[in-house]
Amino acid sequence: MPTGTLQNLLAAFDPELPLECGSTIPNTWYTSPEVYALERDAVFTRTWQMVGRCEQVAKPGQFLTADIAGEPVLVVRGEDGALRAFFNVCRHRAARVCTEECGTATKLRCHYHGWTYDLSGHLRGVPEFDGVEGFRREDNGLPPVEVAEWGQFVWVHLTPPRELLPSYLGPLVPWAESRSAFAGLKWYARKSYDLACNWKVYADNYLDGGYHVNTVHPALAGTLDYREYRTVPDGNTVLQSAPTKPAEGDAGRTRTGDAAYWWLYPNFMLNAYAGVMDTNLVLPLGVDRCRVLFDFYFAESLTDDFKRQSIEVAEQVQLEDIGVCEEVQRNLHSRSYTTGRFSVKRENGAYHFHTKLGRVLQEAIRV
Repeated sequence: MPTGTLQNLLAAFDPELPLECGSTIPNTWYTSPEVYALERDAVFTRTWQMVGRCEQVAKPGQFLTADIAGEPVLVVRGEDGALRAFFNVCRHRAARVCTEECGTATKLRCHYHGWTYDLSGHLRGVPEFDGVEGFRREDNGLPPVEVAEWGQFVWVHLTPPRELLPSYLGPLVPWAESRSAFAGLKWYARKSYDLACNWKVYADNYLDGGYHVNTVHPALAGTLDYREYRTVPDGNTVLQSAPTKPAEGDAGRTRTGDAAYWWLYPNFMLNAYAGVMDTNLVLPLGVDRCRVLFDFYFAESLTDDFKRQSIEVAEQVQLEDIGVCEEVQRNLHSRSYTTGRFSVKRENGAYHFHTKLGRVLQEAIRV
């Protein structure tokens, strides 16, 4: 049962107020270990989570691993061609069965005591376990996790999903289909950043409708037609979009066409320009820490020099965002700040996130 303190923290936010009257979630939601613990269960284990790329598990025996708010997951392509996912936790002493980020295997062997599972998750090898009464291998396979593929991505759901992945993705699916958004794009590189801030601070920054672009990202601002910047919340998504305009420098060269910035509740982002796409996955590491994984995709016709410059532009934007996000996290502890208000013109995306999260957490403690 939730403590009275947690109930009081969650009751301090009203998700039913309209945008023009509403306030942000309280500062304590970004600093409270109790709220963070509730989010691990009510948010991250109950949503579709992107964990890797389809190409990483395209062939029998290929696997990838991921960590979702502290839950280790393993995805593997079986010998029968079926894609399966499991909790990456050995049934003997809870060591990880697979420790590499990705690879190829004919069996899944725990590095601790050598317990071995086949690619379907069944326990096959149990060294020196003779004489153990009441133990059945068939009862000790790896617990399965729901898994699906869409676009270039692999997704898992740690609890029985309420809806299939395409339904969860909502308007992101027809957008991608109408634009053939992934056609001709090939994964090129990954960069990882550790931030000293709550995962929601990063999401807030992403969802402010371009409100901070002119002040924090001068090079990017020069490429976007800010007057035409639009934010459209819909279901589990928020789409921010704007036409680009001619600009000098690497940002102007690598950011062309119509910009589309998709957020998928709670922690996945997809950014698309002409021939360029990157995804941002925000992984909570603690109440005041998160990791952001950037995966970069490019049209194969683009030169390596173009790709390098594009990644440098993205990295500069990320470094600028890290500065403000970590500053915000520090100041959320100030006695002078509790909540803020939303810009009606710009911040309907952040409002959508806060109200959705607020309803989810408040409903979780009423169960």
